[in-house]
Amino acid sequence: MSHTAMTILGFLIIFASTTLGSAVVWFFKKEISPKVNTVLLGFAAGVMIAASVWSLIIPSIEGASDWGQWSFVPALIGLLAGGAFLVVLDHIVPHIHKGTDEAEGPRVALGKPTKMFLAVTIHNIPEGLAVGFAFGAAQSIGETAAYAAALALAIGMAIQNFPEGAAVALPMKQVTGSRLKAFLYGAASGAVEPIAATVGFFLAAALTAAQPWFLAFSAGAMIFVVAEDLIPDSHLAEHPHLGTWGVMIGFAVMMVLDVALG
Repeated sequence: MSHTAMTILGFLIIFASTTLGSAVVWFFKKEISPKVNTVLLGFAAGVMIAASVWSLIIPSIEGASDWGQWSFVPALIGLLAGGAFLVVLDHIVPHIHKGTDEAEGPRVALGKPTKMFLAVTIHNIPEGLAVGFAFGAAQSIGETAAYAAALALAIGMAIQNFPEGAAVALPMKQVTGSRLKAFLYGAASGAVEPIAATVGFFLAAALTAAQPWFLAFSAGAMIFVVAEDLIPDSHLAEHPHLGTWGVMIGFAVMMVLDVALG
């Protein structure tokens, strides 16, 4: 497979997986059971944590190796900046977190489905950026192994996007009363990922010196999402072992993908 084909595939599968996950709304009459929801959210959290470490933070530190003993600086600052970026988005974009059902951001006349959609869309941006930054870095390196590592990251994101799509569409059906609207909301929430990936790709490809910062930035944003939303929404306190094993398995899957392909 050519490098261009790998890049296009990586951008497409993260969106296609969310769309497929949203399609389960046509087959389920009710929301996912709490136990299954705990496992799926835990799994998604594990994938994102592993992706942040193996595919983003470690390459960020390695990419700043010419900094010597200070090679951790871009990773450190980028990580914190990624979290701060999500805080800013939370304050400027009106949305509702499914776990708390509380409106956040500016008070505007938007319906609950739209605010729920925006909440998920906000948190899909870091995933798209991460994939785009990885492929942008791969282009500057020009080696197939780098593209394979970026594709591994995209596959990992796609794997956790499937249950994420379902987790968006099923509650939407309860709110909107329409399977079609719920499916469209779920699919649209994933559309931001290839857009963010494209932006990340061109930024990383054009500003090669900033790649370590970009990689750590997307890692920080994803870890912020895990800590603020995925872990709390999984209700680990109610089903601790199920959720914990979900995290463990998700981490292991992403780690294997990164090492095997990268």
